[in-house]
Amino acid sequence: MKMNIFKQFLKSLYSPKDIAIFRFQGIGKTILFVFLLTLLSILPTTFQFVSAINNGLELSKDVLKEEVPPFIIENGQLSVESQAPYIFEEKGIKIIIDGTGSVNQSDLNKSETAIALLKNEFVFMAGGQAQSSSYSMFPEMELTNQDIVDFIQSMEGLKYIFLPIMFLIIFIFSSGIKFIEVSILALIGLLVKNLLKRNVPYRQAWRMAAYSVTLPTVFFTIMALLQTPVPNGFIINWFVSILVLTLTIKEIPMKKQKIEAP
Repeated sequence: MKMNIFKQFLKSLYSPKDIAIFRFQGIGKTILFVFLLTLLSILPTTFQFVSAINNGLELSKDVLKEEVPPFIIENGQLSVESQAPYIFEEKGIKIIIDGTGSVNQSDLNKSETAIALLKNEFVFMAGGQAQSSSYSMFPEMELTNQDIVDFIQSMEGLKYIFLPIMFLIIFIFSSGIKFIEVSILALIGLLVKNLLKRNVPYRQAWRMAAYSVTLPTVFFTIMALLQTPVPNGFIINWFVSILVLTLTIKEIPMKKQKIEAP
């Protein structure tokens, strides 16, 4: 019985018996399913990233115009007319201007979204992931508050080009990770099928593994949307995936025992 990819998605959430049947389908449809799972899994990250960019640009522009003390970046370092770090937080976004060197990138790890001009580098934190650039990469650079405000205004027009490119990069990278995950799970499936004495070649184990990761993928996507951290998430992900794959392999008939003639 042929089934469209969305029905397969629903079935793979709760039915090892149906996942076992999917092992006979074409590899192209399974690969497409893995791409669908990847797309689903990156939606929370993409949403948070886009929100951080939009809110961060607008807030940064206002803060740099009205709140931040005068500063200049030259000779690879930030100089501020202040003896203490400037820290501003609003709408879940933290902005830090520090010319003293007392703040470093590790201090931002607890922030979900942050923009920091530190003594020697610029750091942007979105979705808990940090991206940094050292001023020394641009030794001839000289920037002031107003220069950065002008740059932010130009970026607001370019974000409609920049954001789709970033989404594509995230999707390609995440797809690679998902394919590696499915391939490793399929190898584990070969060990399981030997223990359960089932006849399952690797190509079929790979197809079943692709559908076995559906349940944990959906679970962690929902948790990410709710911005709820899951303790030991890595272990839970693999435990559930292996459990679903094991139940799926059990649905396959056992090898027929050869009866020796008397």
